[in-house]
Formats: sequence, structure tokens, C-alpha cells
Amino acid sequence: MAHTLEELVELQRAVIAAHNRVTELRAAFGPPTGEPWTEAQTAAHETAWRAFRDLERDVQDAVTRFAKDGDLDRADVKRTVQFRASTPLEGNK
Repeated sequence: MAHTLEELVELQRAVIAAHNRVTELRAAFGPPTGEPWTEAQTAAHETAWRAFRDLERDVQDAVTRFAKDGDLDRADVKRTVQFRASTPLEGNK
């Protein structure tokens, strides 16, 4: 589990990447209410969705623990993590 703010930021970046994958699959496959997805498409989407959901849960738990352990405001920690995770890394601008 995350012990530093930077580890939380890395976890949040993984959440962002997983969400982007879900979004990419939905864009590629079209809406599920339109033309029905194949079994392979459904499985790919469900796997990506579960990965996103699980990572999101893990980062939320880690933020809560980090804030509690440091006697910090959870909302402030979450806001900082989200801001830093959405900021481009040095050299990736």
C-alpha cells in the first residue's frame, strides 16, 4: 500500500490510465445499446471496467489511510493527489 504522497500519485495515474482504457474500448466498440457487442468485446470491456473499479477502490482506501495516519484532511490529500496525477510528468510535456 502507498506510504508516500508520490506513491498515491502513481496509484492515481494507474486509475486514470485504466479509465482511459475503458473509454477507448467504448469508443471503439460503440454504445452497448446500439449494435450488440461480441463476447470478446464484452469480456474486454468487463475486464477493463473491473480493473478500473478495483484500482479506484484501492486508491481511495490508500488516500484514507494516508490521511488518517498523517492526521491530515482526507479531502486535501485527495485533491493534491488528483492534481499531481493529472499534471504531466517532467519530460512528458
